[in-house]
Amino acid sequence: MKNIVEVKNFKMTFVNKTVIKDLSFDVKKGEIFGLLGANGSGKTTTVRALLGFYPATGGELLVDGKPYNPEDSSVNIGYLPEERGLYRKETVIDTLEYFGELNGVKEPREWGMKYLKRVGLEDKANERVEKLSGGQQQKIQLGITIMGDPKLLILDEPTKGFDPMNRRLLMDIIEEHHKKGAAIIMITHYMDEVEKLCDRALLLKDGVARAYGSIAEIKKEFGGKSLDQIFVDVYGGENE
Repeated sequence: MKNIVEVKNFKMTFVNKTVIKDLSFDVKKGEIFGLLGANGSGKTTTVRALLGFYPATGGELLVDGKPYNPEDSSVNIGYLPEERGLYRKETVIDTLEYFGELNGVKEPREWGMKYLKRVGLEDKANERVEKLSGGQQQKIQLGITIMGDPKLLILDEPTKGFDPMNRRLLMDIIEEHHKKGAAIIMITHYMDEVEKLCDRALLLKDGVARAYGSIAEIKKEFGGKSLDQIFVDVYGGENE
């Protein structure tokens, strides 16, 4: 299977601090890939460098065989950052319609209403975004992320703060896009999500890969332990 993401000997230094140290991994087309690690381990830095937000200090970061360029229409990426960002004064449906137009969605307002119904927010369509709860805003942000059926979804803590019912709803939506052929990079602290959904994973600590491979390979390397226990072992009981 071909790679949609390739990270080769990636290094990142900010001022005098090296946060990523010679990191290499790939993400294959159509797979769900877990990017794991405690806060400050280098996960978000890696994603932002991949998307061109930060210039790499060394190495290569490629999407579909070349450095990512947002103006290249041949590579459609949906990115859900941990820090959510929406136009808070606009109505929910106007927000979805606006981003739908930007993403080339046919009949974006109709698409937006169908999505709101799917996530139980159709009654909020004409409310301003700022009136929604944090979890409701997160659902809107996810809708924007999946517009246009991107071939690569990068989801940074997509279910953070959700109750079990809403976590299941969002996981169902993510699985649907996987079945359509999207590759998905998931940054999450929920190891049950990783075990259930991910084909392969990378566990980072201090910018270094401490485990990398299929979920079965990682478990075998650590003596058959659960991913939760492996995480604890790698971090030595440190607080996040």
